[in-house]
Amino acid sequence: MNTGVVRALLVVAACCVCGPALALEFSARTKAFATGAALPSHDFQRELNGTPAYDYTTDLRLMFRHSSGSLRWIADLSTTLNGGDSFAFNSAPGITLDQSPGDDDMRLMDLSWEIGDGDRHRVVQRFDRLAVEYRRGNWGLTLGRQAVSWGNGIVFQPMDLFSPFAPTTVDRDYKAGDDLLLVEKLLGNGSDLQLLAVARRDADGDVTGQADSVALKWHGYTGSTEFDLVAGKHYRDQVYGFSTRLPLGGALLRSDVIATRLADDSDWKISGIVNLDYSFAINEKTLYVYFEYFHNSFGVSELPASPVLLPQPLLDRLGRGEVFNLMKDYVAAGSSVQWHPLWTQNLTVISNLHDASSLLQTQLTYEPGDHSRVQLGVVVPFGRAGDEFGGVPLLGDGVTSGGAKQGYLRWVYYF
Repeated sequence: MNTGVVRALLVVAACCVCGPALALEFSARTKAFATGAALPSHDFQRELNGTPAYDYTTDLRLMFRHSSGSLRWIADLSTTLNGGDSFAFNSAPGITLDQSPGDDDMRLMDLSWEIGDGDRHRVVQRFDRLAVEYRRGNWGLTLGRQAVSWGNGIVFQPMDLFSPFAPTTVDRDYKAGDDLLLVEKLLGNGSDLQLLAVARRDADGDVTGQADSVALKWHGYTGSTEFDLVAGKHYRDQVYGFSTRLPLGGALLRSDVIATRLADDSDWKISGIVNLDYSFAINEKTLYVYFEYFHNSFGVSELPASPVLLPQPLLDRLGRGEVFNLMKDYVAAGSSVQWHPLWTQNLTVISNLHDASSLLQTQLTYEPGDHSRVQLGVVVPFGRAGDEFGGVPLLGDGVTSGGAKQGYLRWVYYF
């Protein structure tokens, strides 16, 4: 066990004993996730291993909380098993159903360790949360591994630079944590300020300012409209953002715009989303609908014959898990309907406006109680070989990745 893990265990132990007669809060979540994929004839994985492909993930998350005056200690330990037919293959990033955090090679603290692995599986334990929070008056401070989310995206998250979810990710219960310092100040007029610093390591494993993020966000109001202003540095690039939320009758209009000035050539990249969502009742059933447009300034208008020919700023963000789509313009539309107090169905359609490929994802959720949930879903792509959702070209249109029809089953239990 490495020294980072030993230090982490000592922190958890301290949470158990610090403070006079204060109880340690404990909860847990276990998850099982299974997928089956019918791979198209031009898929690289099918040429090597055949089709269908079956994969699985199981996870046990132990969650500890301890409060002592103005301090609150947080520690979440996850044990994750990943495996199956696709374990040794890289899937298309835009069709990621399960985002289980792996190692901590690029994070400041190495709080993960491998229990076992093989050609078709890997078992990893990881502290996904390990932080102390301080709250007093109008001030707040968080130090350690914790998750932060910025922006208003429903499907796409251009302003969320810190471990965002992919558009198709099913398990969104817990976002991956980063090693950070977050200072929060509530102002007298109801607005607030956040100062965020995220520390990382570079490709050589060194802690350096070339890999960290530092940003200031102001959240304010004008009438019924909320807005955010963001300015900072992300890796070596400058970032500036603006978000707004505006009620329109019973609907809510949101938008994010983020401008990035690249350090290498001082070029500007401006990405953003605008979405509208609305809830209403039909025949005593609640229906929620939304529409979202996304512009990805790092994307391309036409896919090259191989991913290695994509622009380097896009490859960097794909590798860091900040962007999941390869091209510039997308629209998404979705709905959720509660058929029964225990049964809910979600539908999402994502369309690429450049190659006209699209993706349909629908999911049926059964919640028999507060402690358990079962989800059954399918993902169906529409597009030709060489289109983003039909199969991203690896060696031209003849050898691709992605474009599979998938079905999945997810079970979650809290205790």
